[in-house]
Amino acid sequence: QVQLVESGGGLVQAGGSLRLSCAASGRTFSSVDVGWFRQAPGKEREFVAVISWSGSAITYANSVLGRFTISVDNAKNTVYLQMNSLKREDTAVYYCAARRGPRSIRVHDYDYWGQGTQVTVTQ
Repeated sequence: QVQLVESGGGLVQAGGSLRLSCAASGRTFSSVDVGWFRQAPGKEREFVAVISWSGSAITYANSVLGRFTISVDNAKNTVYLQMNSLKREDTAVYYCAARRGPRSIRVHDYDYWGQGTQVTVTQ
């Protein structure tokens, strides 16, 4: 089992920045990928970014490329999502999730999920 707890969400003006954290605990993570996903009201959950636990492999959704940065601190068992140049359309509940196996950006491929953290971007 892997337990994930997100934090760092909040209210920010368009153009601003936030850093989300995903603290992981439980079984060893050496073969785990950790992804960030988001779900806006009335929309399906969508992929944002994913990182291997070693930090050597990263994939971003086109919508956040160049604005968001995913990183991992192995010593703290924490994955971060630095979000810059935020837009209103980034408003959503952000979830981190973990999986073992081949790299995937599909929601249903992830086995472990956090409870989510709300990000609201205002004009």
